[in-house]
Amino acid sequence: MTFRQPILLLLTLPFLVISCDRTYTPKPSGYVRIETPEKSYTLYTGQEFFQFEIPGYAHVETDISRGAGSGWINVVIPQFNGKIHLSYKPVTDNLGDYITDCRTLVYKHTVKAQGIEESPFIHREQRQFGMVYDLKGDVASAVQFFVTDSTRHFLRGSLYFNCSPNRDSLNPVIEFLREDIIHMIETIEWKY
Repeated sequence: MTFRQPILLLLTLPFLVISCDRTYTPKPSGYVRIETPEKSYTLYTGQEFFQFEIPGYAHVETDISRGAGSGWINVVIPQFNGKIHLSYKPVTDNLGDYITDCRTLVYKHTVKAQGIEESPFIHREQRQFGMVYDLKGDVASAVQFFVTDSTRHFLRGSLYFNCSPNRDSLNPVIEFLREDIIHMIETIEWKY
């Protein structure tokens, strides 16, 4: 034995003794705590066919992939890395086709969805009719909807996040933004 080995053994021995009487218990995996902002809304009037209130922590951008004036816009929520994609179409004796297309797009998610809940809404005074679809499970778009006045205007929307879908971790944000989507729908005013 050299001179260094006994010193190294003497220095290591106390750490071994101290560490031996503690039992290790692994911690369960968890998710990051998500802070949600206080609800506030501002009126968005940038479309020629409709206006509605958007969350104060969001902004609207034109969907440049569709071209300006196409009726495609995104309500961007940077804090949650999410977007509500909106597409507007004028109704000209084709409302049934639009509703069928919307339903088809929703039910394409049945491969991953654990369930799809449909919530119809009718606000006769505001001339708003439509459906909100809540998709359960690890789906790309957890909330989709359409709203129409049934004679001239049709608006479809879907909520997406720029991340892999994991319902367990995204659920608080989905529920928070679903309230904003309902508020957007309830505040739509058609421009005739």
